Amino acid sequence: MLVVTEYPWISVSGYGAHIKSTQKTLIIQKKNTIEEYPITEVKNLLIVGGHTIHSSAVLHLIRHGACISFFEADGSPAGTIRPPGDRSLIESYERQKTIPRQRFATALAQTAVQARLFTIGKEEERSNTRLLYEGELDLLSKSRQELSFLIKLDEIRRLHRLMSDMYYEIMSRSLPPDLGFRRRGMRPHADPVNAMLSFGYAMLFGNCTVAVTGARLDPDSGFLHDGRDSLVHDLIDPLKPGMVDTVVFQIARETLREEDFELTPGRCMLSDDLIQAITRRLHGSISMDIINRQVTGLAESIRTGSEFTALY
Repeated sequence: MLVVTEYPWISVSGYGAHIKSTQKTLIIQKKNTIEEYPITEVKNLLIVGGHTIHSSAVLHLIRHGACISFFEADGSPAGTIRPPGDRSLIESYERQKTIPRQRFATALAQTAVQARLFTIGKEEERSNTRLLYEGELDLLSKSRQELSFLIKLDEIRRLHRLMSDMYYEIMSRSLPPDLGFRRRGMRPHADPVNAMLSFGYAMLFGNCTVAVTGARLDPDSGFLHDGRDSLVHDLIDPLKPGMVDTVVFQIARETLREEDFELTPGRCMLSDDLIQAITRRLHGSISMDIINRQVTGLAESIRTGSEFTALY
């Protein structure tokens, strides 16, 4: 079965796939399915987890200018095989570093607050209760509009952090008070909600890291964030509410039991059963298609100078 992909990378995740090729076709066999791709259309093969790849597939891909990137099962990068003399990655990284960063930071921050306002509204509708105190909606809406007029990155980042902090405090009002969740905190977490959020964000982060590698973007050159993996943190920020938060808050409200976690001095430990339950739910809510479109849109905007529209 010949498969046409809309992205310049192909991802093989999980375990047990067999990857081989002819001179013209890349063949991926996993369980009872077989996918075939024209070798010339594969720019980056992303192998996540444990699989078998034939040396012939490596040779044919390299000869046609493709890269092969390897990841741990959680999406942590392990290494990349590149064609001899390939400078595309260096050129892409250099282009990413020279573009004006403010417009990308603004687009991401505005979409992130829009996603959080949407999540708050859905929760108010579901519970038929008012989560927003007087003036909070007006403040968030005005802050989102203010982002368009800010010039300095520090100002954009400061306002983005303020709105994010407000969002978690507002959403905490929808949860049982005895869970101890008041706001988003730093590790190690002392309550189960923060611990579940971090677990979910780690899954989202791993999936986005794979896509960023496939698009040959520099994961360490972000806009809203600085430092290592800052671009990945940028891209997942608008996706967190819809892909992770809604799942975690629903579990916290409806099914979380005392035996699902253990509070130790200064840290909350999630049970294996709870982690498995969260994982199953997140596999359904984390959309690789949306992640891929988010990353592809950014890569295209950086390459051509076109407008970037962040997704949530």
